[in-house]
Amino acid sequence: MYLDNDFPNWEKQLFPKKAKNFKSASGKMSSIGRIIKEIIIPHKKGNIRLNPEFLVLDDAHIQGFLLGTDYQRMYGIDIYNSKNRHITIGTKKGKNVSLDIYQISAQDPLEELLNEFREGQISTNLTGKQKLSLMKMLRKNRPAFSNG
Repeated sequence: MYLDNDFPNWEKQLFPKKAKNFKSASGKMSSIGRIIKEIIIPHKKGNIRLNPEFLVLDDAHIQGFLLGTDYQRMYGIDIYNSKNRHITIGTKKGKNVSLDIYQISAQDPLEELLNEFREGQISTNLTGKQKLSLMKMLRKNRPAFSNG
């Protein structure tokens, strides 16, 4: 399953499915449950973090996540497929952030995490795996450590 590669241990973080029927052009879709997957959209003015809820389908053939129009409206996301494809996030004047779609797909999540903590002083006694685990924990619990 696609989630096994991108979202290890997703089964342990699965929420119960909602009592709804879902259909596609090819027929009924079988839901196993729901997960919340953090999406980080990198930008030089500051990364944008979204925490949408995704429906996990048992019989889906897609290799990726689909962000529904409900979340797009909630976060003020507009996707333009003109000459230069881009995404605009935000609805207030002066708060819009335009992104090149190809820039988003090229960002390595590990590189983004390391950049986020590049000014931090992390002990050199820790292994690479321990440092990564620490950075993930700090990000997840950011409100306890900073104003960000």
